[in-house]
Amino acid sequence: MSTKEQILNKIQILITNHFRTPEEAFLFFDEDGDGKLSKDEIKTLLKQAEISGFLRGIVSSKLIEGYDKDGDELINWQEFKYAIDEISDDSK
Repeated sequence: MSTKEQILNKIQILITNHFRTPEEAFLFFDEDGDGKLSKDEIKTLLKQAEISGFLRGIVSSKLIEGYDKDGDELINWQEFKYAIDEISDDSK
C-alpha cells in the first residue's frame, strides 16, 4: 500500500468511524462555516485522521491541487464529495 493509499485510508476511517455521513464530516471541519475547506481546515482533518505533522502541509496542498476543480484553492462540498467517493471506490 502506497503512502497516498494509507493517507486516503486513514481519512476514510476517520469519516466512517466518527461521522454519520461525509456531509456531517465536511460541516464539522468547515470551522468558519463558509461552505469551503481551507488549507488549515484540511490540516485539522488530517490531524484528526492521525496523519503526521510533517506530512499534513504537503498532503493538504496535494488534496487541494487534486480536487479543487474551480481553482479557488479551497475544497467545496461537491469537491469534497468527489474526493470521498473516489476514496470509497478505491477501497473496494
